[in-house]
Amino acid sequence: MPLGVVPIALLLGSGALVGITLGLVGGGGSVLAVPLLVYLVGVPSAHVAIGTAAVAVALNAGAGLAAHARLGTVKWPCAMVFTAAGVAGAFTGASLGKQLGGSELLALFGLLMIGVGIYMIAVEPKPTGHDVRLTQKSARHLLPRLILIGAGVGLLSGFFGIGGGFLIVPGLVLATGMALQNAIATSLFAVTAFGLTTAASYAVSGLVDWRLAALVIVGGVLGTMFGTRVNTHLAGHKRALAGTFASVVIVVGLYIVASGIMKLMEVG
Repeated sequence: MPLGVVPIALLLGSGALVGITLGLVGGGGSVLAVPLLVYLVGVPSAHVAIGTAAVAVALNAGAGLAAHARLGTVKWPCAMVFTAAGVAGAFTGASLGKQLGGSELLALFGLLMIGVGIYMIAVEPKPTGHDVRLTQKSARHLLPRLILIGAGVGLLSGFFGIGGGFLIVPGLVLATGMALQNAIATSLFAVTAFGLTTAASYAVSGLVDWRLAALVIVGGVLGTMFGTRVNTHLAGHKRALAGTFASVVIVVGLYIVASGIMKLMEVG
């Protein structure tokens, strides 16, 4: 698609919004990036939007991970096990997702957004948790949970072309009981890996627009730095922030589903 001043500004702004979300709550990058590329920027192909978003979100998440690593909040052993299990799932999911038509994939994506938004509003996150350490002693009960949940989240991540942060964060808390702050930081390792896995699959199929991805990445790196800083200062207000973002996710999801239904009616 041709790039003028307005599309470039929209891409940079979209990237900044994605980056802020990733740095602030550890997820939501692709949940926002795909609809923004399709409905705001005007990318004509849902598959290209998903592939392009996967590249941008993966690199933006990597920038957020580096920032959180400097703060010492990443649980590296848990991150590596969870991610290793999820990468295989992401490859499988990406292969399945490319088999669907763009309209069907977007409709399912919208339903997922609604479900994620409702979950965020309904579930009260724990502000604190015990200090999780993956050792020989704890591996007996932590490893099966990390592997099973990691594989499931990776499958959904690859299928919808999302980093999966909003699925990874509750997944890590469910599997280990770690503090929410640690789950947010640790999730960025998996978001980076899942995003790169999905991006590689779509890139091989020629479904990545590298010009768009570069602009989203530039805006996203700046947004991620800002979001990470806000994260450290507003830890006590995460419930309000999560509720606000969840409302946006639900509204966008409803819009995507409604658009899909209208297209199906037109075809019928």
